[in-house]
Amino acid sequence: MAMTVNVPTQQRTRDGQVYIEYLADDVQDHVYKSVLKTSYLMFRLFNGTFQRILSKSENVEMLKEKLLAFYKKYLPVLKLSQADLLDVYQGIHFLPLDKYAFLKVQCFVNLLEANFSHIKYTAFLYNDQLVWSGLEQDNMQVLYMYLTLSLIPSFLETEIQGGSVMPSSKVGLGSHYGRFMTGFSSQNETVNLSTVPTLFLTTPDSVEDFHLLIYRALSATVCMLVECNHQLSQEFFRRLDSFLGPALTTLASDISEQYSKLATSTTTDTQLRFIYFNHMNLAQKSSIHPDGRKSTSLPVPSDIMKLLADINCDLSKINDSGEIIMKTMSEWWVVGKMSDQREFYVVLNQKSANLIEINEEVKRLCASHFQNIFFLD
Repeated sequence: MAMTVNVPTQQRTRDGQVYIEYLADDVQDHVYKSVLKTSYLMFRLFNGTFQRILSKSENVEMLKEKLLAFYKKYLPVLKLSQADLLDVYQGIHFLPLDKYAFLKVQCFVNLLEANFSHIKYTAFLYNDQLVWSGLEQDNMQVLYMYLTLSLIPSFLETEIQGGSVMPSSKVGLGSHYGRFMTGFSSQNETVNLSTVPTLFLTTPDSVEDFHLLIYRALSATVCMLVECNHQLSQEFFRRLDSFLGPALTTLASDISEQYSKLATSTTTDTQLRFIYFNHMNLAQKSSIHPDGRKSTSLPVPSDIMKLLADINCDLSKINDSGEIIMKTMSEWWVVGKMSDQREFYVVLNQKSANLIEINEEVKRLCASHFQNIFFLD
């Protein structure tokens, strides 16, 4: 696959003559290469590999049709002008629950898969943060992008417009707030399989296809990958709804208490912004894009974001560990650290600070937010 991008230009005047200056430095190759790779992985998630399509249809025209159908929808929503360092990582935001709460989630998932044997993989999210996943890391990374950047936001927007605040189902004498996001309406018990995406999970040895069923209660979301040879009947959805609704509503309420405490304890200095990424488990934390989504009003100027990507490119050439500290003409301090497959970037706007003070600020941030996961000499 190849992608062509226009080099930005600006008009300049010299000796009374107007000329066009090309801003080649604004096109960061490794950032756009990551965007291109992601666009392929998204296609593969919903269509399978090129080779699989060709082997089934024996017709290159079928591959062209699938490519055209997918990218006609994908490219218009691709915010290429806002691509930055987080597009290089495409990391996953994890929710760090305590052992007891995490064990509750694990027991819930195990019980779900034991009762419904056709569910092969399960992922559990809370407020766009991943708590549990049975998928391989690479497949979960792409699925996480689809869920948090597309499917869940569009579902929530529809709910807000509809003004839905009442319990979606009644079970016995009680009620629960669970509902399917794909395939089934819990209120009138109607099946609509056209809303059930088919996903293709790719491993080095095979490509498997699954139905993606998603169920949500309050702020908790359960993603279930069901074997495609299993028929998604009304009875199957009804049984699944009866099991998931009460259990997930209760579990989501339990997690919300701990989530509120975590949100209160992780507030940061508004003058200090950071990005953290762990290559080993794809964990990402950011106070620049706190929710992982693109924003048109970033707290960090675009030229500083480009500088972060440039530092990342330089650090990627270092084998073990390294550190880069820079001060811009506009009085911004930018710090980039790499150690043991972890990367950490800090942006500060402190005009009167010196190098020693900036170093102390970074140490303080590491101690308060990354004391158990980030170690530097």
